[in-house]
Amino acid sequence: MVFNLEAIRYTLYSGEPILTGIMRLWPGPRFWGSAYIAAGVAQLATPALALGCANVVFTAAQGNLPDAAGADRRTLLWISYGILALTVTLLLSGKSIERLLERLSWVMIVLIFGFLLFANVWFVPTEIWISTARGFFTPRLLPAGMNWAMLGVFAATAGSGGLGNLAISNWSRDKGFGMGRWMGAIGGVFAADHMEAAEVGRVFPPNSENLRRWAIWWKYTLLDQSVLWALGCVAGMFLNVNLTLAIVPANAIPANNAVGAFQAKYMADAFWHGFWILALCNGFWILFSTQLGNTDCLTRVVADTARAGWPALRRTASSRLYAACLTIFMVWGIVTLAAGDNALQLFQILGLVASPILAVGAFQILRVNTRFLPVAIQPPFWRRASLLLCGLCYTAVSLAAFGSLIRDLITGSPAR
Repeated sequence: MVFNLEAIRYTLYSGEPILTGIMRLWPGPRFWGSAYIAAGVAQLATPALALGCANVVFTAAQGNLPDAAGADRRTLLWISYGILALTVTLLLSGKSIERLLERLSWVMIVLIFGFLLFANVWFVPTEIWISTARGFFTPRLLPAGMNWAMLGVFAATAGSGGLGNLAISNWSRDKGFGMGRWMGAIGGVFAADHMEAAEVGRVFPPNSENLRRWAIWWKYTLLDQSVLWALGCVAGMFLNVNLTLAIVPANAIPANNAVGAFQAKYMADAFWHGFWILALCNGFWILFSTQLGNTDCLTRVVADTARAGWPALRRTASSRLYAACLTIFMVWGIVTLAAGDNALQLFQILGLVASPILAVGAFQILRVNTRFLPVAIQPPFWRRASLLLCGLCYTAVSLAAFGSLIRDLITGSPAR
């Protein structure tokens, strides 16, 4: 949450996304622009969640889990391609892509949390509620033989993850927060009459009236990130873990990690057959909303970063550059889906790159906010310390995850 807030702090002051500020650091925009575009492509260009959606759709239609490596592979691929096509169509249709995503997200959030709350109240006994709540505050030793690579994936993606956290400042600009009010937004090429996003920001003098307005902007940003984002992340993790503890046997993880399908079957067999479709629909909305957000995040960051780092691209409208990048990523997605083994392996790629982005990004945000912002709106000491701890934490997670991956490749015996 502090990472997000400090990224947005720069945007509220300048109207620019935080990555544009990072590109002002040594050794310059071409270096950092190329580095973050490459990292973003490595993290998000592989549409793992589209394949996850395909698994859910297949399971709901057929009544059983697909054979992803056998007879059902081609069917899963075609469903995945359909998910990608739907994603592209939605992202190119809004007058403001950010506002379109926000409206879609609210609908999906209501559906997801509505189902999770109902299922948890109905199925989960009181003692498990207490156990799950206690688990948020009770430290325990990590299990022997744990898969550090997967821990790195979960640690990085539990709160958006990597490029997604940096892109929160891009969305703040497009929402018109702070000086983003004067910066325009990225619109879809299928929509007309939208104000194109500017590539260079505008700042304000830190006088008493502007600092009063700054306090109002910051108050709304705090509410947005603490109540909607942070508590939403915690509630989503809590309710999913809580339901899993109540339904999935502790020592009998379903084949292919298909916990969602196992839960759906259990609820359908134990109570009402309609839970089969409801539970799978919930899983679909979780995966599809994340796929939609990840695709926009990658495309938005690459388009914004390219325009900031390569002035020649500024002659191209932001909406057209966004559409061109989106087309390239969708073609790449088709190729990687055809070559990938399964959704979980593709998801590991996403998470392993997210941790280093968070590690490096935390240090860079601290440098940007203490170098380019007026003293009156620079982060206080405790926030600076929090960014340092964030960077150190994700550095440690990254080293552990990549160390585990290298050992597995050398020994040929992956951890559990």
